[in-house]
Amino acid sequence: MDITEVPMNQDNKGNKKKNKKPKKKSAAQEGNNDGGGVEEKEEKKMEKSEPAFPPTFSVSEIKNKQRRHLMFMKFKQEKRRQKLQLRKQKKKERQALGDKAPPKEVPKTIENQRVFDETTVDPQDEEIAFDEGTDEFSAYFNGLTNPKVLITTSDRPRGRTTRFCEQLATVIPDAHVYYRRGLALKRIIPQCVARNFTYLMVINEDRQAPNGLVLCHLPDGPTAHFKVSNVRLRKEIKRRGKDPSEHSPEVILNNFGTRLGHTVGRLFAALFPQNPQFVGRQVVTFHNQRDFIFFRFHRYIFKNEKKVGIQELGPRFTLKLRSLQKGTFDSKYGEYEWVLKRHEMDACRRKFQL
Repeated sequence: MDITEVPMNQDNKGNKKKNKKPKKKSAAQEGNNDGGGVEEKEEKKMEKSEPAFPPTFSVSEIKNKQRRHLMFMKFKQEKRRQKLQLRKQKKKERQALGDKAPPKEVPKTIENQRVFDETTVDPQDEEIAFDEGTDEFSAYFNGLTNPKVLITTSDRPRGRTTRFCEQLATVIPDAHVYYRRGLALKRIIPQCVARNFTYLMVINEDRQAPNGLVLCHLPDGPTAHFKVSNVRLRKEIKRRGKDPSEHSPEVILNNFGTRLGHTVGRLFAALFPQNPQFVGRQVVTFHNQRDFIFFRFHRYIFKNEKKVGIQELGPRFTLKLRSLQKGTFDSKYGEYEWVLKRHEMDACRRKFQL
């Protein structure tokens, strides 16, 4: 067998040369390229750490959701930091100026930018005083009658609604809870009048939770229908106080400024006796804010001449007036004095009805 020698091709030599390690540059060449290499590295680092955005950049243009949220949080933190620095700077300037400091700026809120209502009540108006002396609540405010409240529910109430009614009965003095057994309200009202009840309170429910309240003043009305929301029973309130005592509480009514609000405020005030027992240190608050009425029940204690401690007793809930009807409850032939029309009345956020 003959053995023949195969000559090496130039291509194979080229492949071998490619696999060789590159030669090191000379010291002179490295010296010439040192300045440019350092500058290029620094520019690359800057590009990686702080991306350059165009001046009209918006966070919403970022397609990645996580990156967009991260950039939004950074912008928000920076804005909060600048606001805090500006506040500290203004505080130092006010301390330096002393008595010559300019007055503090009043922040703009929806409440102080409220649209003026023509029906706003003036307490010194003679017409208002005459109406108060002749309306349905005048006998209560003159001390001729004492409030007596009947609390009932809709048909087949659930446990949460019944507990809510029982806790309301401990807040309102001389209140009695009766379970409704399929009776119509038109049949209940004459029985309440015969037994000298001054109020009929009906708690409606939906999805096993209270969602409505009908408050009917007896015997001549008016009747108010409220939407109930954000109900919290006593066990659901953190750091609540002990159960309330049998003392008559004090009543606080806030921000019922219009004629409608004045009527609703008197409707709530007539639920409680006019002679509160200050020994119990219990306060019922109806606070109206943007036509939402917040109900709170507290006990207070004076720690010293300047400090007061309060404890919430519960329950708490929020009311929204839906309608005000003249006379007692009559859904078919009743005359409505005021009805909530959402698309018309809620068009302006700075206009309120109460």
